[in-house]
Amino acid sequence: MKVEFNETIELLKANNQNEIINLMSNVFSEKENEDIIEQIKSINLESVKKLYENATSIPEVQENKIEHIPYTDLSSLTEEEFNSYKSSGEEIIKSGKYAVITMAGGQGTRLGHKGPKGTFKINTINGEKYLFQVIVESLQKANNKYNVTIPWYVMTSEDNNDQTISFLEENNYFGYDKNKVKFFKQGKVPMVKTDGNIVVDKNKLIKEASDGNGSIYKSLKRAGLLEQMKQDSIEWIFVGGVDNVLLRIVDPILVGVTLKEGNLISSKSVVKRNPKEKVGVFCKLNGVPKVIEYTELPEQMAEEVDDNGQLKFGEVNILSHLFNIKALEKLADINLPYHTAFKKSGYLDASGNFVEVTEPNSYKFESFIFDGFSFFDNMSVLRVKREEEFAPIKNAEGNDSPETATNLYNEFHKKYDK
Repeated sequence: MKVEFNETIELLKANNQNEIINLMSNVFSEKENEDIIEQIKSINLESVKKLYENATSIPEVQENKIEHIPYTDLSSLTEEEFNSYKSSGEEIIKSGKYAVITMAGGQGTRLGHKGPKGTFKINTINGEKYLFQVIVESLQKANNKYNVTIPWYVMTSEDNNDQTISFLEENNYFGYDKNKVKFFKQGKVPMVKTDGNIVVDKNKLIKEASDGNGSIYKSLKRAGLLEQMKQDSIEWIFVGGVDNVLLRIVDPILVGVTLKEGNLISSKSVVKRNPKEKVGVFCKLNGVPKVIEYTELPEQMAEEVDDNGQLKFGEVNILSHLFNIKALEKLADINLPYHTAFKKSGYLDASGNFVEVTEPNSYKFESFIFDGFSFFDNMSVLRVKREEEFAPIKNAEGNDSPETATNLYNEFHKKYDK
């Protein structure tokens, strides 16, 4: 143990982690040191140090060329185009080459809900439904239509994995074939205080936070699921979030458009409400696909319109993506950039006292799924109607709340469930 302790201390010294060194040397018991040493073995301290340095350095100003990205408008398709896309997409689904991934690593904290976000319940015209239940109903509907059982993969996090699995087991997977359901955990990265010291939590372990939905690519590979998909002859994988109650997770038109255009990635979009709506939009940045945040799009460009009076940068990202297995394999071997968020985090100081904080004091590092798009020359974008496919639950009240999402869900099902 002494050799391992000394080696760990040297590693911490090399990465300027003096607070942890003090804790291990002067505060922690032998058992507590064993536990944190075991955790440190799984962390790349040098990478964390670089993330901190990038977060505190002034970024170089790069000359970016932002261009409009072509899209296909679902409502403008001719009957012939619609049927052609539908036919080729349905062939993929019927032949068992299609799977669905739900990104469900978040908690329902912002909604005042204790537990995984997928266990949040809404009150619909057809009774109370959990968010996971809404997804299963969509899958079951597709299974019945195409006479298949679509594999369902659920990305959880360290924080909610056990709760998620227990919840679905207790509810008998809402009738879904549990042999077709697989779980995998997204990655995590230590939080770092503004002084460069990694956060140690009151449990005397390093505080690691989920590292964003961009970790999906490496997480799939790490769990052995990409290889399993290949063995099961799955070619196309839909990826969506858990909180959009109108998410169309099995759509042959999206598959057909992607096939026709010869791309390995596609996404759905809805029209931006107005130039100032605070959303990310699809574009081409330096010649490759990109989702650009509203803070990065110059105001003048945000207001530009084309010859038809449409916003040139009006295709809103609604987290509704389709990947060919080849794209997922490629992205699993690429290190995506990390984005930095400034958060509040209590911590153990060098003397072992837990410090509660009231202001942001730490950096959280996240990668985003859409940053993977830039590693391809092109992608397909299918514009759909907001009221038919985008009803997210993000906030407790106001826009994108349970109330607005439930209203949209109910209106949709009144119209189409006949």
